[in-house]
Amino acid sequence: MLLRDKVAIITGATKGIGKAIAEEFAKNGASLVLGGTKSELLNKVKEDLSYANVKHSVVIGDISIPETAEKLIEAALNLNNKIDIIVNNAGIVRRETTEVMSLQDWQRVLDVNLNGTLYLCKLAMPILKKQQSGKIISIASGAAKNAHLGASPSYGASKAGVVYLTRHLATELGSYGINVNAICPGPIETDLTEEWPVERRQKSIERIPLGRFGKPEEVAHLALFLASNLSDYITGESISINGGLSMD
Repeated sequence: MLLRDKVAIITGATKGIGKAIAEEFAKNGASLVLGGTKSELLNKVKEDLSYANVKHSVVIGDISIPETAEKLIEAALNLNNKIDIIVNNAGIVRRETTEVMSLQDWQRVLDVNLNGTLYLCKLAMPILKKQQSGKIISIASGAAKNAHLGASPSYGASKAGVVYLTRHLATELGSYGINVNAICPGPIETDLTEEWPVERRQKSIERIPLGRFGKPEEVAHLALFLASNLSDYITGESISINGGLSMD
């Protein structure tokens, strides 16, 4: 129970990595505010976590809209009048090349992946500073560190922005006892990778030293570590979890 009596906000909690993090946090005693755009899926996640003897609430909304961040903060304060953990997981991806990609698609990806992360962090900062504590975890991507032609440039650029924002906030907030870190997953078994053609999946696996894709639960274990007191002396880091696909 590493997160007993903690209050955590998790965006993009309807499936995949976000859902896995919600499950791991609930098992470890955290009360959760679950954010997402699909009410049916989000409420199903909440129901599935009902076994945990803690409070959960859901907020339906698009994180690229600043008002959604306001609702998430309000919901967390209503649970226990504090915010201990923020997980910026909500994100989208496009697959077009630079030449084909529309400017609207470029802007949309940045609005969700980068701007949405900023909105929630910015609103939470006064609360976390007053508490003199808090953990912010943003889900970036291996594409933030290495060019990846399987996604549009908007995706890699947005995630690279998340990595820089992580370092900047860690520098600003360190003196207040607030840790800010990012997770950079490689190929993970989610709906997105399941859509890949068999040949592409096989070629990707052949490049991974551990010989397989990761599991959402494995990313959730890293998020749990970063959210807990076990990581109190780690901040400003962007930690890769990719089976050895890239090493730094």
